[in-house]
Amino acid sequence: MAKAQVTIPLEIPEVRVLKSEINSAGELIITIESTQETAVCQRCGRAIRKMHGYDDWVKVRYLSVFGHPTYLRYRPKRYSCDQCDGHPTTSQRLDWHEPNSPNTFRYEQHILMQLVNTTVEDVAIKESLSYDSVLGILERCVEAQVDWSGYMRLDTIGLDEIALRKGHRNFVVIVTARLASGRIAILGVLADRQKESVVEFLRSIPERLKKTIESACCDMYEGFTEAIREELPEVRLVIDRFHVSRSYREGADDLRQAELRRLKRKLSAPEYKALKGSMWAFRKGKLALTPEERKALAWLFRYAPDLKRAYDLQNRLTDIFDQNLSIQSASRKIKQWIVQVAKSGLRCFDKFIDTLARWWNEIMNFFVARESSGFVEGFNNKIKVLKRRCYGLTNLTHLYQRIFLDLEGYRLFA
Repeated sequence: MAKAQVTIPLEIPEVRVLKSEINSAGELIITIESTQETAVCQRCGRAIRKMHGYDDWVKVRYLSVFGHPTYLRYRPKRYSCDQCDGHPTTSQRLDWHEPNSPNTFRYEQHILMQLVNTTVEDVAIKESLSYDSVLGILERCVEAQVDWSGYMRLDTIGLDEIALRKGHRNFVVIVTARLASGRIAILGVLADRQKESVVEFLRSIPERLKKTIESACCDMYEGFTEAIREELPEVRLVIDRFHVSRSYREGADDLRQAELRRLKRKLSAPEYKALKGSMWAFRKGKLALTPEERKALAWLFRYAPDLKRAYDLQNRLTDIFDQNLSIQSASRKIKQWIVQVAKSGLRCFDKFIDTLARWWNEIMNFFVARESSGFVEGFNNKIKVLKRRCYGLTNLTHLYQRIFLDLEGYRLFA
């Protein structure tokens, strides 16, 4: 009985299909020939049309069809140039295949698409390729550093550090941009967080793009802030709200820990046990508390009234940052908060207030456009997932390529 057949387009321009067959290995082999009648002389660069012959047969991987690994088989044409001495010959170059590559461009794009949000090992297994073959496609087809020509504006840039290996303190710096469209772009992976490294990267940004940067978000690490001030003096420097919040909340949490140590000595075992669950409740906002957490906090504040004042003060400051305020209004409210802290007699916020004084302008810049490194922090969480998925990525070039692919792969190759 004859098998049902379908006809599908090859989707390769200027070729003719001569035959197709499935070999004993289950591979679909499609024999084709180019219908192009010209080549470009490798010596003079002219278009040449005089046919000289053929190169050896070439077999290259193409997109699989109905589960069959698919290959294209063809002989590149050779043309001779009458304009050059010795009439040198040149092999015809085709738009869909790079000479000496075992794959067509379409197949390599398919592999890159498969690599998005997965591992080289997984793709190698699924496509019956070697690990090095998949890695080679990544290295050839994805730029190892940012292509500035692909950007018209940068708008907001963010700098943050991540550890390549947990516990080893070998930090690298991730530089990203949040474009006006909301898209996050990876700009660079720096080998360390020294000011000199950051300065060198910022200097590499073309002047036309530097003029489009409106703000730069980072934490209070001076290697970042001084580099930005030095190389981007006109850019609004914004200290990330997350790091500001962490600073004053750590002060309140230090008091909580001290109070719990005191209460453990003072209270009976059953009374102290009733405080269980107060830690996470203390770190949450009031609106996010469950009834059980409210009860735990009420019991805690009954024995530690200073902690109640610290809890209210930290939430009051959070409320200020949550409001859509002008710099002037925010500045006035935060100064009033500082006065309230002084009146409370609490010392747990002293360190934060010193930080606030030192970075006042940069922290207040948050209220200009409510910008923060939130997009950087969220992006870094994505990178941590990528590292875990790949069981570590210590090669900075591969790290940049994998980040770029995870961010842009669907847009470029889907």
